[in-house]
Amino acid sequence: MSDSIYAKQEWEQSLLSSFLDMVQARDGDFTVLERLAKASNDSESFQLMVKRLSQHPQGKKAFEERFSLGNINLEQLRELSDNTLGHVYAEHMIQNQLKPLQASPAESDHHFVATHITETHDIWHVVTGSKTDILGEIQLEAFYVAQLEISRFWLALLAKNLLKSVVYDIEVSTQYMESLTKGWLMGKKAKPLFGINWNTLWETSIEQVRVSLNVDT
Repeated sequence: MSDSIYAKQEWEQSLLSSFLDMVQARDGDFTVLERLAKASNDSESFQLMVKRLSQHPQGKKAFEERFSLGNINLEQLRELSDNTLGHVYAEHMIQNQLKPLQASPAESDHHFVATHITETHDIWHVVTGSKTDILGEIQLEAFYVAQLEISRFWLALLAKNLLKSVVYDIEVSTQYMESLTKGWLMGKKAKPLFGINWNTLWETSIEQVRVSLNVDT
């Protein structure tokens, strides 16, 4: 058996194992989530994702600059007008007892995809109107799949939730599918959210942001 075939089989086993661990774990277990992220983020799909995201001028510019949102002061954003993106985002974070996710400086295009999505994740929650409960997470996961097109990680999270409904609670399957469908259609209709420098939009009204991005909540 060649080294490449052996490596592929090893990767497949690692991905399957981490996926099943995720199915059996309680929702919100970040240990298994990180393991799934590591196993699913292979170089092949990352290369395809970078290529597709770079085809849009906004994505291309983001890869060239590899900017970061830096330290976000939630209390300062909370002082903005009630209808602004910054205020709504700060309220979302504070009410849900969340802290802005920060990532280390990106050293490559692959790394930038991961870091940029990490630190903007809760902003996507706000812009898409996706709550932080399981239905809101499924909606946002489907939005990611529609926008990023090639992402084993977000697709794996969707598949995980559907499989959990099959195994543990079939009665929620209709709600899951409705959230999935809504997020998918919203993501296909919307303009790309990847590569936006949200620091320039904090004082813009949330409705204006959604209209400009064609996000129909």
